[in-house]
Amino acid sequence: MQLPPTVTPRAFERLAEIGAADQGQALRVAVEGGGCSGFQYEIALDAPKEDDLVLEGSGQKVVVDAISLPFLSNAVIDFSEELIGARFVIDNPNASSSCGCGTSFSM
Repeated sequence: MQLPPTVTPRAFERLAEIGAADQGQALRVAVEGGGCSGFQYEIALDAPKEDDLVLEGSGQKVVVDAISLPFLSNAVIDFSEELIGARFVIDNPNASSSCGCGTSFSM
């Protein structure tokens, strides 16, 4: 059964810190072909589109397009701060393997 992705409170808080909603923007999470493992995540600020799944929290929005949705079923979108940097990350149970950069995966 396909479940929509979820977004952690920490990810919504980071979007609020950067003022995404104030600019009419949402965090777009998409899956595209490519990368070193076959698929890659595209994460960017973008305006929501009519056919997007919209996930809302803390006055912020994360959007996923209909084509990417099956690849992100039951995934968790989070924000991570580590010594190497801060970034939005995706814990995707559908990925059979991923590369070291964390943006490329295979299914």
